[in-house]
Amino acid sequence: MYIKQVIIEGFKSYKEQVATEPFSSKHNCVVGANGSGKTNFFHAIRFVLSDLFHNLRAEDRQALLHEGAGHQVMSAFVEIVFDNSDNRIPVDREEVRLRRTIGVKKDEYFLDKKHITKTEVMNLLESAGFSRSNPYYVVQQGKIASLTLMKDHERLDLLKEIGGTRVYEERRKESLKIMVDTENRRKQIIEVVQYIEERLKELDEEKEELKKYQQLDKQRRSLQYTIFEKELLDTRQKLEEIEESRARVSEKSTEMHNTVVEAHEKSKNLEKELKALNKELQSLLKEKEAAERQKTEALSFYAKKELDVRDVEDRMRAEGRTQVEVQRELKAIEKEVERSRKDLEQVSPIYDQLMSQEETILKGIADRERQLSILYQKQGRTTQFQNKQARDSWLQKEIDDYERIMAEVVEQIAKLELETKNLNEHYAQQKRNIEAREAEMHEQEAIAEKCRRDFETIKIERGELQDNRKVLWKKEGELNREVEKLKADIIKAEKSMDLAAPGDIRRGLQSIRRIIKDHNITGVHGPLAELLECEEKFFTALEVTAGNSLFHVVVDNDEISTRIIRYLTSEKGGRVTFIPLNQIRPSRVDYPTGPDVVPLLRKLKYDTRFGPAFAQVFGGTVICRDLEVATTISRSSEVDCITLDGDQVSKKGGMTGGFYDYKRSKLKLLSVIRENNKLVNAKQQELTTVKAELQNIDIKVNAIVSEQEKMNATLSYHKSQADQLRTDIAALKKQESSTRQALEAKKRLLATAHNQVEAHRAGIASRRAEMETELIDSLTPQERTLLSSLNPEITQLKEQLIDCKARRMDAESMKSELETLLSTNLVKRQQELQAQLAASDSQTIVQEVDLRKQELKEAKNAVDEAVRQLKSVTDQIDKHSKKIRDLKNQLEELKGLEDKYELTLQDESKDLEQLLSTRNLLQAKREDLMKKIRDLGSLPSDAFEKYQKKSLKELHKMLHKCNEQLKNYSHVNKKALDQYVNFTEQREELHKRQAELDSGDEKIRELISVLDQRKDESIERTFKGVAKFFKEVFSELVPGGHGSLVMMTKRKISFD
Repeated sequence: MYIKQVIIEGFKSYKEQVATEPFSSKHNCVVGANGSGKTNFFHAIRFVLSDLFHNLRAEDRQALLHEGAGHQVMSAFVEIVFDNSDNRIPVDREEVRLRRTIGVKKDEYFLDKKHITKTEVMNLLESAGFSRSNPYYVVQQGKIASLTLMKDHERLDLLKEIGGTRVYEERRKESLKIMVDTENRRKQIIEVVQYIEERLKELDEEKEELKKYQQLDKQRRSLQYTIFEKELLDTRQKLEEIEESRARVSEKSTEMHNTVVEAHEKSKNLEKELKALNKELQSLLKEKEAAERQKTEALSFYAKKELDVRDVEDRMRAEGRTQVEVQRELKAIEKEVERSRKDLEQVSPIYDQLMSQEETILKGIADRERQLSILYQKQGRTTQFQNKQARDSWLQKEIDDYERIMAEVVEQIAKLELETKNLNEHYAQQKRNIEAREAEMHEQEAIAEKCRRDFETIKIERGELQDNRKVLWKKEGELNREVEKLKADIIKAEKSMDLAAPGDIRRGLQSIRRIIKDHNITGVHGPLAELLECEEKFFTALEVTAGNSLFHVVVDNDEISTRIIRYLTSEKGGRVTFIPLNQIRPSRVDYPTGPDVVPLLRKLKYDTRFGPAFAQVFGGTVICRDLEVATTISRSSEVDCITLDGDQVSKKGGMTGGFYDYKRSKLKLLSVIRENNKLVNAKQQELTTVKAELQNIDIKVNAIVSEQEKMNATLSYHKSQADQLRTDIAALKKQESSTRQALEAKKRLLATAHNQVEAHRAGIASRRAEMETELIDSLTPQERTLLSSLNPEITQLKEQLIDCKARRMDAESMKSELETLLSTNLVKRQQELQAQLAASDSQTIVQEVDLRKQELKEAKNAVDEAVRQLKSVTDQIDKHSKKIRDLKNQLEELKGLEDKYELTLQDESKDLEQLLSTRNLLQAKREDLMKKIRDLGSLPSDAFEKYQKKSLKELHKMLHKCNEQLKNYSHVNKKALDQYVNFTEQREELHKRQAELDSGDEKIRELISVLDQRKDESIERTFKGVAKFFKEVFSELVPGGHGSLVMMTKRKISFD
């Protein structure tokens, strides 16, 4: 073994860490300039190995720390690496690292980076040869020079010190001291034995009288024992009777107490239930108030809607009556219009015929008058003109005038024909416009009718959707109430669970949930209790078996648990025990088989990933049918057993059990929380579905409402368009009538103009014909005949004209009246009535009535729903009130039971006090008798049966007689025999001790001899080694010379 390497940091002049190169296994030399740290280097080695720095105070440790510029060094260490290939250090390694670390307040040792005590270091160094009794494994500077200058006895002391003889001398001194103590004790024992021998001689003389006294004393004590025993037996019988009475009273009191406890517990439950019912009742009363308000509002709304329906129906009836009257008047007007048009149709041809006839007559009269005028003019030409030339000139002038006038009339005719043509075209265009407007009006009315039908269709669809929405609203309300109730149950169960779990564990679990969420930690599965499922009948067995292990948190590995523990520690978040799955190695258990036993682990349902955790907690326990089976199984199979009631038998023999309140079962609460959470999730999913359906229905209803609004707008637009077209048609028809009248006037003017043209042509023709004749003063016979016939014809025609004109004027008057009646009265009124019918829009009123009736129906349904809800709430209030009354009656009964128990308890307390008083007296008597029996001391073997058949009276007589006899021996030393026996025993004991001391003295003398021999051998062995090396060193120092060491001996000292 040798030092392989030295590592220093912070020690004296070595501030930074310094590690030497590996040393040689032979000799190594350290060289360096002054102040380079050679001395501190050797101090560092001695700091670890020698006892020079064994006990350091705070200021000594501070002095060893590096002091220099820069940051202050707070700790220092020196580490020595040993080559231990020869296993001189008893450590199974080829390389051993020993480190010593110091600071202002610490001084520690480390072996291979593991902390060890200073004592363990010293023992380790002792075993390796670094002995404190031989400190020369480190040779200091100047030690060699001091050795050469030593005196002979100093060198001998040095050899003894090197050879380790100090230990032998210390042991020899201790042995001599023990020998002196042993001799003193031997002398004391001899003195005591001499005293005992003298005392035994004195006691031997008193022994005979003492024997007689002892016989009588034994008889007395036997009698006393028998008397005390009989009295004690009688006392015990009385105590048993009292205990039985107390047991009966206690049993009765216990039964009554249990009954009252149950009643009290039941009262608590009833009070809780009553409190919950009162709370629910208050909630129901609020619901009732809300339902009553809702009913009032619904009734008010229903009344309003009912009035609206009545108003609309009245308006519809009024509108209906108006429409009927309008239709009736319209029919009458239409009939009148039809009759007037028929009359007009009849009058118009007559008028036209009469006009034509009048024109013909007028034309005939004009022709005849013209002919007559021509004939007269021709007859008077001779008087008017002198010659034919003058006449022809005048006739030509007349012809020119006629032609000029005729040209003007022709021009007027062309203009009239153009105007007539334009009027015809305008009239035809007006006809087409009227027909187009009527077609467009019919189209708008058809579109409006289609809008009405579509509106009715989507109104029905909207009503169905609203009915569905009401059903879903009701379902949503019920689901919300159910979810709230389940959440309240969950909160109640969680509060009970918090009370069932210890406070620090509860805080720890809450902190873990928060830490996992805040730091996004995965691999945490939760407490064991939340990871298992089982039948309810096993809850008690599980909870008793696991205890607080139910709250142990299962994690994937120990790194996760370490991380969470750091957060918990920093936040002081409570206490939690983790079960890392990577570190769990559950032991295999051989389970017993049989119909009355089953492993607890097999009754659990859990994820196979968590199998090791559950095996760790529940793997060593089996469920037994009863406590007897559990006791047998635990002894035979060495497994922990438990019954379904929670009575537990440990494999080590311990038994625990008793009452377990199942109502406070943690697993039951967790089961309630788990089931309610499942129900809440299911209800919330259903609620989400209902809300989605409601949202879809709302979207559809909004779409339908929007569509209805669009349809209303479209309907209003098309109705307004139809009304506008109807107004336009009326205006166009009026314009058409005006155009027709203008056209007829133009036609009349055109006919007159044509007649004038014909007349002018005839005049021109007659003038030209006359120009071809000679100027004579007489007429031709034909002309005279014509002249004579023309006047009567003219007269006749004028008479016809007068008659025709009269008839034409009558016809014209009738026609004018009819046309005026039609245009200004009947047709106008007809249009007004038609417009009024069109504007009335009975379909809209019907729709409004249907809408109001639908709203009334909805209001009626709302009233019915409010009444039903109010009735339901009222029924629930009645049920809750009845339950509250029943609960109060039960509470009154339970309170009466408690009062009855109080009275019974007072009576029983008096009885128990009396029994306890008697029992205390008897117990005091029993204790006194037992004390007296104990005070009797050891009894003869026959004392237990010898006097058992005697009565107490006989025993008292015998005891009195024995006491009288004992009075004769009152002077006897009653302790003489005991003293004799004691002294005899002490004498024997002292003889034994003396023999042991003699044997020990002999052993010590042998030990001293052996120690002296070993010391001499050690000195001689050490001297030989030193002399050998002295001779070798001297021969090297003095070439050719030789030197030797000689030990001077003297006579041995005897210890005899």
